[in-house]
Amino acid sequence: MTNNRANILTVTQINEFVKMLFDGNPMFKSVLVKGEISNFVNHSSGHLYFTLKDENSQLRAVMYRSSAESLTFVPENGMKVIVGGRITEYVKGGVYQLCADMLQPDGVGMLYMAFEQLKRKLYAEGLFDESRKKQLPKDPSRIGIVTSPTGAAIHDMINIIGRRSPSTEIVLYPVQVQGDGAAAQIAGGVRYFDETQSVDLIIVGRGGGSAEDLWAFNDEALARTIAMCRLPVISAVGHEVDFTICDFVADMRAPTPSGAAELAVSDSNETKRKLDDLGDKLKLYIKRDIESLAQRLKIISSSSALTSPLRMLDEYRMRLSDTENCVCSAADRILRQKREKFSLLASGMEALNPLSVLTRGFAYVTHDGKGVSSVNSVRSSDTVEIRFSDGSLEAQIR
Repeated sequence: MTNNRANILTVTQINEFVKMLFDGNPMFKSVLVKGEISNFVNHSSGHLYFTLKDENSQLRAVMYRSSAESLTFVPENGMKVIVGGRITEYVKGGVYQLCADMLQPDGVGMLYMAFEQLKRKLYAEGLFDESRKKQLPKDPSRIGIVTSPTGAAIHDMINIIGRRSPSTEIVLYPVQVQGDGAAAQIAGGVRYFDETQSVDLIIVGRGGGSAEDLWAFNDEALARTIAMCRLPVISAVGHEVDFTICDFVADMRAPTPSGAAELAVSDSNETKRKLDDLGDKLKLYIKRDIESLAQRLKIISSSSALTSPLRMLDEYRMRLSDTENCVCSAADRILRQKREKFSLLASGMEALNPLSVLTRGFAYVTHDGKGVSSVNSVRSSDTVEIRFSDGSLEAQIR
């Protein structure tokens, strides 16, 4: 090997030469690469850094902020994607990489991926919780509808509400329901009704369409506007099989706009039928009560109290006399028993009276109010009292 310093290249020169080879090759200017994302980094600058890999190798990739801002979903590790861009070399690092300007899920639609990610995010924040959802008013006098003024949905809702509840007033807030700016207009309609409090209930919706047509109702800002609304909101988007983020965050989800109209107001005809049924039942109950009272009146009017009052009075006099005799007999019997019992108690008390023995010649001696039961209880010259059956004497001990 010749030692010719003029042919010595720097690392930067080599890397720049390799970059020039990549950039100059038409094959690498626009490629589509399929792989699985790993080592994903969402940098604070807005740039996305990640590695694409398959079973045997891997490729570094970067998507700058200008391209990343157009994504409708956030890439994740393990996600299988198709990436479009160009192959170039990062001179400073000496590695080649894929500079991406397009990224979409592989095997599942990009819109569906964005829908699922937003759904998981809002669910984790509690925006779908049943506990925060408001009850619909039973009989709203004014309903605000946020939808297109030219679609079939508004005409269906007007017809159904008008038929079911003619007195309910409908206020239309016309908006664009698909395309750029549609979500912002719909959110503006919800905010208008909520700020003015000019209606009792809000219906947000549109007729059926493709996923792209309904995409405005999957907007995060619109979902948060509905969640913060003080008025109850019914979401009525598409057909019964269609689900949007608005359906989950609204206070009530209707399968169709027509279904929303039926949920919003009760059927006045049905109410009238129920009232008629209640009236018929009330008449039947009143008729039964009248018949029952008439039967009781007939029984009372045929009683002896009204047909033969004197005879009934005589019967009561006889019953009163019998009762009086029974009471007198019972009283005499009780009084006799009490007297016998009293005599027995008096005899017993007399037998127990200590003074009764004095009538038989005995005397009761006391000294200073105390009974003398022994000669040792007194001394010479003590004065004692001797009580007989008919009186007492004082005596002195000698």
